[in-house]
Amino acid sequence: MSEQLKYIVEQLNREPFKKNFNLITFDSLEPMQLLQILNDVLAEIDPKQAMDIREEMPEQTVKRMCALLGMLKYRPPGNLSDVSTFRQGLVTGSKPVVHPILHWLLQRVPELKKRAYLARFLAKLEVPAEFLQDDVISETYHQYEELVEGFKTYHKECEQLRTSGFSTAEIRRDISVMEEEKDQLIKRVERLKKRVESVSNHQRMLEQARQLRVEKEREESLTQQKQEQKNQLFQAEQRLQRSQQQLKDLQQAAADANPESLMKRLEEEIKFNSYMVSEKLPKELEGMRRTVQCLQKVASEPAMCQADLQELEDKIKEVDSQINQLIEKRMMRNDPMDDKVTLYRQQASIVIRRKESKAQELQEAREELAAAEKELRQRTSHAQASEGEEIVRGDELKRLVVKLRSKGTVYKKRRQEIAELKAEYGVLQRTEEILKQRHETVQQKLQTVEAEKGISGYSDTQEELERVSAISSELDEKKGRTLEEMSEMVMKLNSMIEKKKSGLAPIIKELRSLRQQSQELSQEYEEKKVQYESCAVGLESNRSKLEQEVKALREETAQEENQYHYINTLSEIIEMQIQRAAEEMKAYVSSDPQERKKATREVYMKNISEQELLGKKLREKQKMVRESHSDNMEQMKMWQDLEQLMECKKQCFIRAQSQASIGQVIQEGGEDRLVL
Repeated sequence: MSEQLKYIVEQLNREPFKKNFNLITFDSLEPMQLLQILNDVLAEIDPKQAMDIREEMPEQTVKRMCALLGMLKYRPPGNLSDVSTFRQGLVTGSKPVVHPILHWLLQRVPELKKRAYLARFLAKLEVPAEFLQDDVISETYHQYEELVEGFKTYHKECEQLRTSGFSTAEIRRDISVMEEEKDQLIKRVERLKKRVESVSNHQRMLEQARQLRVEKEREESLTQQKQEQKNQLFQAEQRLQRSQQQLKDLQQAAADANPESLMKRLEEEIKFNSYMVSEKLPKELEGMRRTVQCLQKVASEPAMCQADLQELEDKIKEVDSQINQLIEKRMMRNDPMDDKVTLYRQQASIVIRRKESKAQELQEAREELAAAEKELRQRTSHAQASEGEEIVRGDELKRLVVKLRSKGTVYKKRRQEIAELKAEYGVLQRTEEILKQRHETVQQKLQTVEAEKGISGYSDTQEELERVSAISSELDEKKGRTLEEMSEMVMKLNSMIEKKKSGLAPIIKELRSLRQQSQELSQEYEEKKVQYESCAVGLESNRSKLEQEVKALREETAQEENQYHYINTLSEIIEMQIQRAAEEMKAYVSSDPQERKKATREVYMKNISEQELLGKKLREKQKMVRESHSDNMEQMKMWQDLEQLMECKKQCFIRAQSQASIGQVIQEGGEDRLVL
């Protein structure tokens, strides 16, 4: 807790808060002051939160803070997981609630600023489904979703540009350099044009040069097409070779196999494929799905601090201890039936694992076989397609065999010589070992003799003195040589220095005058630079003013053009209407009856008369219908009565017929009884 308070105080004393707290003053803050500090930190993340909480109701303050913390994916500590407790702590400004929030926010201010900025545009509005049934609301909501997706893409592009390393200053510098190069090229082209204009027949020469450039470009395109066609031909030949090889393999397989072996092979492949599809692949797919779900769950959760990790580790330890207790209870129970079941389960799991491992080995072997076949086809096609390399056949193969035999005999001879040399080397090595042993024995005898005479170590000292004397003589010789060489080198260097000094004296004199000129030029350069910058600033301001005026004039010109086109279109429409009216008047006034019939007035008058006649006929028909309506209704009623009467007669006839049949049956039954 003390480390947490230290971190909070350090962050609040820095930019942009500058609170000037220490541990005592911060710990002695009132709840309202603590909430105001929390609100200031939230306002730094989201500027909309900037306000004085004394001017706001406590419920609204807590609601606003909880909404923002939920949007920022803040998770309260384990002891404050209850929402009501957390809200109550925020209302009262409780330190155990506010301090963890401040610590979490101050650790992630830049990240949370970005999240709050994105939340303003990416937090989707929840629209009820019944409102989305309206076409206008649905279309507006779809447009809103499209705008959100567009904002995501633009934001990603903006972030990529920010992290790509490009800077506007460099781009402007490149643009200015390119503009300067463009001006230089334009000037060079103008100079070349002026130079060429003095040459006779320069137009014809320019035309020929243009044709030459066009032909060169055409030649390049033709060579590129030729190369592409060669590549396509090579690919087609490779495909043909692969197809021929596959056909050959299939023919060999068909020639070597009989129906029983083919059926057996197919059954094995079917079993393997069914095992892969029904058992192995679904398990792997399910495992991958669980892994993806776990990773998505981990990615969706907010960043965890050390306290969260410690809490998870404690939970894992508790679960492990519970598992161990359950295993111990199960072992103490020691049910023989369970032992048998576990034995069978273990055997089954062993068989399943063995089956999975064999299936994995088979799949890897098939993949290796496919890769080897692919490599074989590639090498075969490469050997056939490479220039100067052909498949060895006939006499060439015999010559190669003879050459290999001769090389084999030479190899055997060399190998025999190497074996003899190795044997001789072994003998010499053994001789060296024997001589070393003899030397060691002689040295031991010499040491014993020296010890007897009282001069032990004499031989070693003598050898060391001889070696040191030889080394010292060599060093003396080297020193003498090096001293002579150094003296010669010093003399050479002195002479070279004198020569360089004599040669540099006039140059130094010139350099002094040039330095003075350089200082004068640099001063003049600085003055000119200041003048240039002031002139450039004035020209830039004039240019911006002129650009604004040009922009305004262009807009005015565009408006005038639109007005002109609009008036021109209206005039054309009016002219067409006047023309149609003149044609109509001409046709109406014309003495030709056929021409008058073509007039619009005559056509409309004809249609009006026809419609009036049709209306007159319909009114007469309506009158007739109204006059005969009562008679027709009476007649219809009479027909309905007649229909009811006929229906009644029909029912009576059917009833009488059924009664007659029943009486006949009864009469036949009585006669039968009399006969009996």
